[in-house]
Amino acid sequence: MPRETMTPRERWLAVIRHEKPDRIPMDYWGTEEAGRKLVAHMGVDSLGEALDRLHVDTPVSVGGRYIGPPPEPGADIFGCRYRTVDYGTGAYSECVHHPLAAFEDVEQIEAQYTWPKADWWDYSEVSGQVKGQEHRPIRGGGSEPFLRYCSLRGQEQAYMDLALNPQMVHYCLDKLFDLCYEDTRRIYEQIPGQVTMSYVAEDLGSQESLLFSPAQIREFLLPRMKRMMDLAHEAGAYVFHHTDGAVRPIIPDLIQTGIDILNPIQWRCAGMEREGLKQDFGDQIAFHGGVDNQYTLAFGSVEEVKQEVVDNLRILGEGGGYILAPCHNIQAVSPPQNVVAMYETAYAEGWL
Repeated sequence: MPRETMTPRERWLAVIRHEKPDRIPMDYWGTEEAGRKLVAHMGVDSLGEALDRLHVDTPVSVGGRYIGPPPEPGADIFGCRYRTVDYGTGAYSECVHHPLAAFEDVEQIEAQYTWPKADWWDYSEVSGQVKGQEHRPIRGGGSEPFLRYCSLRGQEQAYMDLALNPQMVHYCLDKLFDLCYEDTRRIYEQIPGQVTMSYVAEDLGSQESLLFSPAQIREFLLPRMKRMMDLAHEAGAYVFHHTDGAVRPIIPDLIQTGIDILNPIQWRCAGMEREGLKQDFGDQIAFHGGVDNQYTLAFGSVEEVKQEVVDNLRILGEGGGYILAPCHNIQAVSPPQNVVAMYETAYAEGWL
């Protein structure tokens, strides 16, 4: 087995910069239930210990500590209320109350709704969150406001608003992006030059196509996302962009807007074939993800997992530019044997 010559942070940076790392870096995304199953299967005391044994190059996430007005019981700081729903193999907190659902125009929101402010967070502890973890990539700041808008208005109404009430969408997204911008700026201020990447995300695709028209993405999202991306680049950070699904038609726009890393590469979705993505965009962005968790990790055999990892290393990892990870969060239905096989195969075969 070759010897590691890079830290996880150096490995990530080499991939993002399209330089040659010692090996393909790896990341972990998973639900709490999946993490507990992995810990029990490996006979260790914590998820961190399990990931260290599997040589996963996990980033450290940093951010402010909330000190603002206490939310109502069962609600978040935006006034959204949640209920835990058990789906059999996992429980999720689902939004069941949308505080802006009844409003009909911007004037009503301005008169009756209080938007959270960046002053509601204390950022003085951010530097302490990095201490002792300087060898790892650091993730801090970012945005995903349309997802929040869906919670505020209700998902169906939020998408209808794009056509029927665009003024409200613009107004609310400005408020949400402004909060994300200031939150991100204050994180950068606390640890200048140390943030590796910021998570500027938005789910743009379904299994078969875009969730929005390209015109809507260009009107409502890309200009505001560019402001976030410019802030990251000015601070020396890279832009990690997450969008599920079949998003190939909008990838050129995302690259032009400023993304550096594209996640999660759901290659079973329409138009997301790995070979084409690598050929057309591999010299412009890095790819993160690529191990299917809808079939392969959840229902495939250990041998199928190993083969998919080898294929990803060959296709997405050719010449570098690839961080191996699951396509979104590993679910509890995925056997821990498959998770171990994914990382052990990538560690054995991913040397460059």
